[in-house]
Amino acid sequence: MNMMQSAGVPRIVRAAGHALVLGLAGVSAQAMAATDVQVWHTLSPANKDQLEKIVKQFNRDQKDVRVVLKGFDSQANLRDEATRAVAAKKGPHLVQIEDNHSPDVIAEHKSILPLYRLLDDYPIKDLGWFLPQTSSFVRDNRGRLLAFPWMAEIPVMFYNLDAYKKAGLDPKAPSRTWNDLQADLLKLRDNTDLNCPYATSQQVSVHLENLAPMNNRLYTSANNGLDKGTPKFNFDSLYMRHLSLMVSWKRSLLLTEHTDDDRADALFAKGQCGVLTAGSGALGSILAGKEPFGVTPLPYYSQVAKQPGRPFVSGSALWAVAGHPRDEDKATMAFLAYLAKPVVAAQWHQNTGFLPLTDAAFRAADVSFYNRIPGAQAVVESVRATPAASARGFRLANYPQVEQIFNAELQTALSGDVPPMRALNVASEKAEAAMRR
Repeated sequence: MNMMQSAGVPRIVRAAGHALVLGLAGVSAQAMAATDVQVWHTLSPANKDQLEKIVKQFNRDQKDVRVVLKGFDSQANLRDEATRAVAAKKGPHLVQIEDNHSPDVIAEHKSILPLYRLLDDYPIKDLGWFLPQTSSFVRDNRGRLLAFPWMAEIPVMFYNLDAYKKAGLDPKAPSRTWNDLQADLLKLRDNTDLNCPYATSQQVSVHLENLAPMNNRLYTSANNGLDKGTPKFNFDSLYMRHLSLMVSWKRSLLLTEHTDDDRADALFAKGQCGVLTAGSGALGSILAGKEPFGVTPLPYYSQVAKQPGRPFVSGSALWAVAGHPRDEDKATMAFLAYLAKPVVAAQWHQNTGFLPLTDAAFRAADVSFYNRIPGAQAVVESVRATPAASARGFRLANYPQVEQIFNAELQTALSGDVPPMRALNVASEKAEAAMRR
């Protein structure tokens, strides 16, 4: 009996010890479990790959937060699924939303948590923004930051270096005016095997919105909608001149691809087009194409402006979704703080074409990147200057509907179905009616 008891006691003690160790391990694992942050986006495949690399590094560098990405092929699909998820109290923490030119309206939605409120509780160390005007499209009328402008961009002109050389053009001196560009496109058409001398994506942005600030003009009255009053579109002789020129280019096979999405970007990336006007965020897709290229600001009209202006900064941003526990909000801000680090922001800028978030991020950018792409540094430097009143951005109600109207009317004009002036008048009338709804 004594032997059995003396042999049994250690077994009981050992069993209890194992249970204690397992219990403590369970508590420890539970306490140390990473907090998930769901980020939903609509990035292009090339830019999506870059974000995945950054997230993978973030998840590897620390164990407190785990970022999980989910991509969508359109803003509509993202919005629909996010609406259902929020209703089921399973919403993401950050969603990519394109600039609708009414950021205050987005911020007032019950499902949105304005970023400045999170910054009050969880300040970001590197939040010395590149320049206030580069993030103005996500600030309210008091200057408060409503969202994280991770995908801020400007429209630019890309050009194929090999095609320029073959056409006898100087790749170090791309044309700065639309009239001079026409001469370049004729050479590209006649002296190369390209069937697409010029293509444009985001045609509303390039050929309507930014035509005004690039020529130091206001896009609408009421100071581009920033002042009180009912804004009206200034589709004057400048717009008539430009749209007529684009129609003539279409007829003479200089302009062969024009869309309001990014389909033309892929053609340029494959070397099938000589010149592309698009958002700077197309850089990621173009880099993946391996074709040598340069970049320069959008052209302007020297007959209208003595010096070129600068375009609007727009794009999309990461908006915080409301309704999450404080620990999850804290984890969300930890991820945004990581994105704001100069080295990370510089990496994102160089691989995607989106603007560097901060002045420190611009300085952290690798000099070889700018040396490799002619004109890239000059384009970014131009955004650092204080913009004229015409380029500070615009605020218009129901602008997504307005953009659809403009896209449709541009299509009718470029297809030759409607004269340019008629298309512009119809676009203006329909758009102003949409803004009054």
